[in-house]
Amino acid sequence: MGVALSVRLPDKLAKELNDIALATERSKSFLVQKALESYLRDQADLQVSIDRLRDTTDPVISIEEMRKEIDL
Repeated sequence: MGVALSVRLPDKLAKELNDIALATERSKSFLVQKALESYLRDQADLQVSIDRLRDTTDPVISIEEMRKEIDL
């Protein structure tokens, strides 16, 4: 079993969540869990991107070099 978590949602967001839950025949908890998983993955990807951008040892190539490398 997981951890219970209580959140407050603005009325509009709560209605959207309820509408999607009804339309998909999924629980609101399921949808919130999937949305949070997706958000956390995106945040992790963003952090990797930021870290690579700030890494001065990671080479940066121009768009022209990239196109040439992938034959575009």
